[in-house]
Amino acid sequence: MTHDMLDTEVREVMLHAGRVRLGGGLAIPEGARGLVVFAHGSGSSRFSPRNRAVARALRAAGLGTLLFDLLGEEEEALDADTGALRFDIPFLARRLVTVAEWARLLPEARRLPLGFFGSSTGAAAALVASALQPGLVQAVVSRGGRPDLAGPALARVRVPTLLLVGGRDEEVLALNEDALEELGGVRELIVVPGATHLFEEPGALEDVARRAADWFTRYLAEDRTEARR
Repeated sequence: MTHDMLDTEVREVMLHAGRVRLGGGLAIPEGARGLVVFAHGSGSSRFSPRNRAVARALRAAGLGTLLFDLLGEEEEALDADTGALRFDIPFLARRLVTVAEWARLLPEARRLPLGFFGSSTGAAAALVASALQPGLVQAVVSRGGRPDLAGPALARVRVPTLLLVGGRDEEVLALNEDALEELGGVRELIVVPGATHLFEEPGALEDVARRAADWFTRYLAEDRTEARR
């Protein structure tokens, strides 16, 4: 039986962020130990094949996943024309906070601790969101991210943060090394040998998924959700 056949069914959901409607895909395996909210990078969407592959691996490890579009249809059109929103990290972070708060009110997720998985500019949004709203999430993982774009918020991050970067993604690796020094709390940088920015090399994305699953499994602790019960 294939991995996909064993995978939890992904349910299409509609999130509301003010007047904006955002499409999403939610899947929570039975007995899940946490819910990971994905923050996609600039120009990407919830249909990103790389993030969907990581999400499948996280579900196989007993974690729920929520992939969604950070921008509504009109915002997507505006951004496609101007690029005005994809690098507006404070805006994206506030949007991510709204989505995470929506997710933790779902009956099936109410008792689950939350984590953020961010890629590219989505990683910066995830870190800023965790600093803006302490206690909202318990862990952050960045895949080929731009944590440097989080700016002064890096020092206010208190959740365990894992930075995953390809060894051949030299410019982004240097930015992550600098950001690591600024981050507060538990943090780690892992270089995936031989991988480029999109982790397209054989085994690279699987390595990312395994390390992300290990990180979330370690730091998404059920007892941290007691205050929400």
